[in-house]
Amino acid sequence: MNKQPLRCRVQVILPIERPYDYLLPYGSDGIQVELEPGQVVMVPVGRRILPGVVWDGVADENVPLKKLKEIAEVSEVPTLREELRKFVEWVANYTLSPQGSVLKMALSVPQALENLVGQKLYRLVTDNPKEEGDADTGKPRLTSARQKVIDVITDSGGWTLADLAREAGVSSSVVKGLEKLGLIESYFDAPDFSFSVPKPDAVGPVLSPDQKAASDDLVSRVQDQAFSTVVLDGVTGSGKTEVYFEAIEAAIKEGRQALVLLPEIALSSQWLDRFKKRFGVAPAEWHSDLTPALRRKTWRAVAAGKAPVVVGARSALMLPYRDLGLIIVDEEHEGSFKQEDGVYYHARDMAVVRAKGCSCPIVLASATPALETMVNVQNGRYERLILPGRHGGAGMPDVELIDLRFDKPERLQSGPGWLSQALRGAIRQTLEAGEQAMLFLNRRGYAPLTLCRTCGHRLQCPHCTAWLVEHRRFRRLQCHHCGFSASLPENCPSCEAEDSLVPCGPGVERIVEEAKLLFPEANVALMASDTMTSPAATKAMVDRIQNREVNLLVGTQVVAKGYHFPFLTLVGVVDADLGLFGGDLRAAERTFQLLHQVAGRAGRAEHKGRVLLQTSDPKHPVMQTLKEGDRDKFLEIEAETRARGHLPPFGRLAAVIVSGPDESELDNFCASLARSIPQIDGAQILGPAPAPLALLRGKFRRRFLIMSKRTIAPQGIARSWLAQLKAPSRIKVIVDIDPYSFL
Repeated sequence: MNKQPLRCRVQVILPIERPYDYLLPYGSDGIQVELEPGQVVMVPVGRRILPGVVWDGVADENVPLKKLKEIAEVSEVPTLREELRKFVEWVANYTLSPQGSVLKMALSVPQALENLVGQKLYRLVTDNPKEEGDADTGKPRLTSARQKVIDVITDSGGWTLADLAREAGVSSSVVKGLEKLGLIESYFDAPDFSFSVPKPDAVGPVLSPDQKAASDDLVSRVQDQAFSTVVLDGVTGSGKTEVYFEAIEAAIKEGRQALVLLPEIALSSQWLDRFKKRFGVAPAEWHSDLTPALRRKTWRAVAAGKAPVVVGARSALMLPYRDLGLIIVDEEHEGSFKQEDGVYYHARDMAVVRAKGCSCPIVLASATPALETMVNVQNGRYERLILPGRHGGAGMPDVELIDLRFDKPERLQSGPGWLSQALRGAIRQTLEAGEQAMLFLNRRGYAPLTLCRTCGHRLQCPHCTAWLVEHRRFRRLQCHHCGFSASLPENCPSCEAEDSLVPCGPGVERIVEEAKLLFPEANVALMASDTMTSPAATKAMVDRIQNREVNLLVGTQVVAKGYHFPFLTLVGVVDADLGLFGGDLRAAERTFQLLHQVAGRAGRAEHKGRVLLQTSDPKHPVMQTLKEGDRDKFLEIEAETRARGHLPPFGRLAAVIVSGPDESELDNFCASLARSIPQIDGAQILGPAPAPLALLRGKFRRRFLIMSKRTIAPQGIARSWLAQLKAPSRIKVIVDIDPYSFL
């Protein structure tokens, strides 16, 4: 009797709900190769060969053999652990996302899955000069392109030709030329995918008693190798980073990996420099600016357990760690931890789930913890460690409110002004004392709106329900939602009036213009995402500020996170009310957190700090609690407001966003969805309603909102309701569990 060929389940990285069945591959001896769950494989899907993972469970023996395809190749990469496979399933189930889409985030570097044994690699020839030579010495002269290759390969060897050329930004002929000169050599081997191990006994700074107590607690948790969630609650400048560095050291000593999640804007050169100073080596980084070669190296090192410490943005959570022993979520309150494309998930919340699966502690660090986090502390789900004072004896800055109803900014010769007399005087006083000041406005560009003073026409994005923002530095109008840009027209597009288009409202570029007019002697610099376009550009600006080459800084939220400037003593917030109003249920909380973080940049050393908030509503609870320095009072007020409306964290929400290119077709489908809304005790579904961004990237958008009691999961409601109707091919339906954006 012939033995039936063996089959297995493979989860492919396609937006599909469950694994497909495949035949196990045959070896050179004609016998099928047995595979275990977690092995990475390449499988045929239609006419393509795609990565997948051998999944848990038994294949369906009832599927006819003629319908099954054989696994094409088995990757040499380490097996994905059961912990990660279960995490993928959990995230998919919680977010109502296809399991294959979640797995794709874990297998996010296709090049890392290739078998690389026996590749031609390049390394430095150490007995040859690295510097540029000349004819007198007979040493080869290095061009700037060749020097770039030498700089890259000096840092680490084991590069393929393509990777080395790409990393250095040169052509492959430059690399081959260096080989002919004898400065580099080629050899055959597998690349070295590893990072240096941080010094486990590196001497850190002297900790205060509060810091020492907190660090001892965290170290004990790491050594216990058990799951727990701890909120590290410390004021700005209290030394939270140094405290969790002690926990990282403990994880290294245990031989386990540590992950530090940071908002992308907080992943600064200053943080990396502090890590290097503390541990002697750089951590592995994971963010959007990595080159393809470094992404591949990092992914393979993480999977092999050869990246002891990883610091990265939210996507670093999905990497295939060999043995994760600690997770840190720094600035845990940050909304940017919520991903709002592809798989909609909140990295902070999913990190707690992953820590549980890894049997390791997770630390949520913040000076302004999210209300959801604090409620979990009150309910006993999370524990809390408190750092009540700034490290080194520095005091908290004094916060003052400037009432714009009475202290109105004076008009400038060039147009309206935006800085009150009180703020101007404080800046002048700070500069005269030889200290640094910062003006904060969380609005990029020159002006948020351009209109015609003849007919009132407003310049709007043709693809979105949004005004075009003027960026005078680039002489362009830009949509901050879809990226559309156009030159500023000379005439009004509507009435064709000449010289009638005027900017309305301030952006940071306009504040820079006013600052230079009012303080011509100051060294003014702008720090925004438009100017900080690379890690190198950010580091250069930070160095200028630290070296006191800049004494008046103007910035957006990129300056609010993680920076320490000892001589920055004054922070002026141009529009403290910005972001305070609108349909966002977290508007007040986000405003408080952002302004508190911005205020925390002032007076972080021996110089006393001062913060001036320009506001038209000084009686608002956000302004009053900021002035009083009473964060807990704000949280109490905010909790009462949310509880009355049964809003998170005292209720559950799920958003359903429906979009399509044809508005009539979209509205007809939404009407059908509305007619099928179920009646459920303890829950209701609102909508459809036009989204605030009713047109985005050329697609019309409508929103539904599922509201339920805390004890009722909205996932089941959404799943059963939406399963009743199949959306037309041109209409897209997205479910966002626990939404943070309501645009």
